[in-house]
Amino acid sequence: MTETAPATIPDSLDAKLPPSSKLLPKKSLVLRFGKWIQPKTNRWIARSSRIPDIPVYDDPPATFPWVKLLEDNWEVIRAEAAAVLQDLESVPPLATISPDHRRIAPAGRWRSFFLVGYRYRDEENCRRCPRTAALVAQVPGLNSAFFSVLVPDTQLPSHTGVSKSFLTCHLGLQVPRESDKCRMRVVDRWLEWREGKCLVFDDVYNHEVRNDSDETRIVLLVQFKRPVGPIGWLVGNLFLEGVRRSRFVQDARRGIARWRDDHAALQRP
Repeated sequence: MTETAPATIPDSLDAKLPPSSKLLPKKSLVLRFGKWIQPKTNRWIARSSRIPDIPVYDDPPATFPWVKLLEDNWEVIRAEAAAVLQDLESVPPLATISPDHRRIAPAGRWRSFFLVGYRYRDEENCRRCPRTAALVAQVPGLNSAFFSVLVPDTQLPSHTGVSKSFLTCHLGLQVPRESDKCRMRVVDRWLEWREGKCLVFDDVYNHEVRNDSDETRIVLLVQFKRPVGPIGWLVGNLFLEGVRRSRFVQDARRGIARWRDDHAALQRP
């Protein structure tokens, strides 16, 4: 039987192709094993956690002192984000560069400018945002850092993250004026972003994101390792190293390189 090629993901900002699990590539044996072992590793990590295992951290600077460094420099970070995000069509949609995100990412409407992804630095992007790159490099246990762009009238349906090994921080850089129309639900709580302030949450808990406003939302998204004891450290690092080497991450790295080459070719006279 001939294998059906995955559907093409349009890249334009007004693309209407909805997210769907039918657009995902077939899972390899390694990814299926990772999916099977994921809840088991999460239980070990939760038991070993040196901070409360809760969906949302209400006072991030009190639990994670480095958060204040980002908040104190948020205008510097916003200025660099504004410079590189002037032309959103030059910023790759996550559904295009990472096939595994097609289950939740609407075509062309959730875009990501990566500085670091699973500890792989994008040297070109870091050169374009030197001060932001230097700031996120000071985050203990940094896993990923990127500008996350959600254009108007975009919804990311309910989903869960990869591992309790890391937590997620959102630093608000550009938030729609009608904040009640741009929110994130984590379990049963609806949260709103504030410019210059961080939200920290565990994305393994069920969550969804909605931008029902007519303005673009931009945050600096930082994933960092959860503080854990020796068992959690060992189990988490083994699992994350497997994810880092998996098709899930390597496809995204290749996707970014292809996007950059294709975009550069379009700019040539």
